[in-house]
Amino acid sequence: MSTEPIESMTMKKPRAINKNTPVGLWIERGLSMIAVVNYALVLFNISYIPWRDFYFRHFRELTELYDPIMGIEPHRDTVRYIETVAALNNQVVETGLESPEVEDILLSLQQQSIEMVDTNPFAIANKSGALETIKNRMRDRAPNPDDSSKQAFATFWSVEYLDDNGFMEEIDWFTSQIKPLMEANYFRRLSETGNFVNDFWRIDFPFVLFFLVEFLIRTRVVSSKFNTVTWLDAMLWRWYDILMFISLPTARLLRIIPVTIRLDQTGLIKLEKLRAFASRGLVSSVSQELTEAVIIQFINQVQDQLREGNIGKAIAQSQQQRYMNINNLNEIEFISNQLIQVVVYKVIPQLESDIEALIRYNVESVVKNSEVVERFKKVPGFDNIAKELSDRLIGELSQLATEGPNSAYEGIRKAMSDRKGSQLTEQLVRDFGKVLWQEIEGEQMQQFEYLLVDLLEEIKLNYIHRVDEENFEQVLASIQERRKLEGLIVYEED
Repeated sequence: MSTEPIESMTMKKPRAINKNTPVGLWIERGLSMIAVVNYALVLFNISYIPWRDFYFRHFRELTELYDPIMGIEPHRDTVRYIETVAALNNQVVETGLESPEVEDILLSLQQQSIEMVDTNPFAIANKSGALETIKNRMRDRAPNPDDSSKQAFATFWSVEYLDDNGFMEEIDWFTSQIKPLMEANYFRRLSETGNFVNDFWRIDFPFVLFFLVEFLIRTRVVSSKFNTVTWLDAMLWRWYDILMFISLPTARLLRIIPVTIRLDQTGLIKLEKLRAFASRGLVSSVSQELTEAVIIQFINQVQDQLREGNIGKAIAQSQQQRYMNINNLNEIEFISNQLIQVVVYKVIPQLESDIEALIRYNVESVVKNSEVVERFKKVPGFDNIAKELSDRLIGELSQLATEGPNSAYEGIRKAMSDRKGSQLTEQLVRDFGKVLWQEIEGEQMQQFEYLLVDLLEEIKLNYIHRVDEENFEQVLASIQERRKLEGLIVYEED
């Protein structure tokens, strides 16, 4: 008895078409080309009625083949008119222009012309413009005082007119100017639903059946290949292929979606640039509105918080509320403490020479510009110089330290008012940044980055509110109101 495992005795699971192999790629491309042919037929069917005159003039065999699909047949009135003209031509060849048979045919053509003008057999084909062209050309060919198209037809189809202007010349004119417009006219049948007949489904049905079977086989193979993928999951994954076997007239144009995807997947066309342009256009069209919506939503949230009470109350309430902390650490306090320690214990000691140079320059400037020194130059005696200079220096430093930020700002501005002081200050700032970066880079910087990530996550959990539909409508209303105000402002400025 064979010891082969039971699994090996069962039927192997089918494999999906591998586009990485030459055979698989050509199979996929063949399926794509079948989809392209089907979509080309869809477009041809849609364009057939508007472009039938073009097809009729240049591809007469094609219209003879496709007219029955659209329920189109020659219109009996215009066909009878053309046949009567042909009979007139034959009768004139046999008996000449002046004969009772020719007169009967001409009377018939006059009567048919009146009926054509009155009943408009071109209307059902939406070709009333062709009838107007025929009438205008006939008026120009056989003018009359009343400018009547009926009278023009009656004059044209008379023995006197044809004899005076030459029968063959007039028949040639009719053949080249009037007959093509009548030949292009047609009658289109109506279906039981009251719509025009369109049997394109007879051509489309084999394609629909083919792509339905292909869709079922393809999705079944995918679900069999992957144990975690159900047949329904595979169908949803290939959802766009469903459009290939929906034969509703309004849905056939949507087949451009699966056709385009198939061509892109098989490398027959490249959609990367088109996708990039489309994405760029979409981003440019919505970026401004999206930015406005985000900013206005943030401002609205801040306003809502402030309307509940003053800033102190809001801070107190926030302290009482439960704060979601993901690492049991106050990131801001920890980062601030670490930066202070780095600056005090590591950065400042390395900047001693720069700080000393800046202080020395400031002290020398104070001594040089001091009024005490100026008085000292004129008054004899040197005993009190050191004391006065010390008192003056102490007074300047005390004033800088005690008068607050405004005095500090003025002191820095005065120190940077000349070139040398500005250079020393810039040198101090550059060295400070360089040393600070050297001290915190490496593992400490990585630790700061982790802490900042946790801090941002806590901000999202504690302070960022979800935007519901009602709030978003308010945001859109705010954007619209702001744009109205901008329009009024621009109008007033103009």
